[in-house]
Amino acid sequence: MTGWGKSWYGQAIMEANAPEYDLFVVADYKDEYRGLCKAGLAQHMIVGPREANLSVDDWKQVLADNPKLVLARYGIDEDTWRDTISRVTKAVRDMCRSGSGSGFLAYDEAHFLAPQRGGAPDPLMGVATTGRGEGVSSLWLSQRPATLSETVMAQCGERLVGGFMSDRDLSKIAPITEYPEQVHKPGADSVPRLPDALTVDGASTPLRRFEDGGVTVGSEWVFADDSGDLERRDTRQITMESTHYGPEGRGIADP
Repeated sequence: MTGWGKSWYGQAIMEANAPEYDLFVVADYKDEYRGLCKAGLAQHMIVGPREANLSVDDWKQVLADNPKLVLARYGIDEDTWRDTISRVTKAVRDMCRSGSGSGFLAYDEAHFLAPQRGGAPDPLMGVATTGRGEGVSSLWLSQRPATLSETVMAQCGERLVGGFMSDRDLSKIAPITEYPEQVHKPGADSVPRLPDALTVDGASTPLRRFEDGGVTVGSEWVFADDSGDLERRDTRQITMESTHYGPEGRGIADP
């Protein structure tokens, strides 16, 4: 949900992985991740109408010259952004298959790139389903699982799920969890008995967001993977070196 700290946590994951991959690309929908560039982990590149016309071969050359990039959307609509990131994705996959090393692709606001309705370009679906076999890992960030491709959700080997108020979003989370999805609804009156790994001091409580002066300073998430590992995480225990520039947004006064 909005304000839960998704992009902050996402940037912490990106920061941890950027040095480990030969090719590293962030599809930055709202230009939130330029802190990675200020920290020297990647180059910042505006993707506007001119860059949206680059071919797959053009992007291969861009990546050969700058193998670690944060691509910031500027002045192009969602359809154009999706088509552009699809070509970037194909370039990364082709380069990894041809021996250029390992690749990491991070997709912010992933529901615009791989929507449940209307489908997604083949390169994006391919990286979700067969990317690991090509040496390409991918991180998909979305605050609207109800509109994100079920194929993407089903193929994620590891999941970090925060809080959601929408019943539609919760209904999409339910099939991929083996615990009561109500834990993801902050402020819920009650949560059925949770696995011990998800309780707080033995109590079954929903996930919590922590604020200071109206600003989110941390939040709880459920980590789960295909091996059966399950963990309740508090982002207040996580640190990163790069600065996150995502806007907090302003509250609306209630008279």
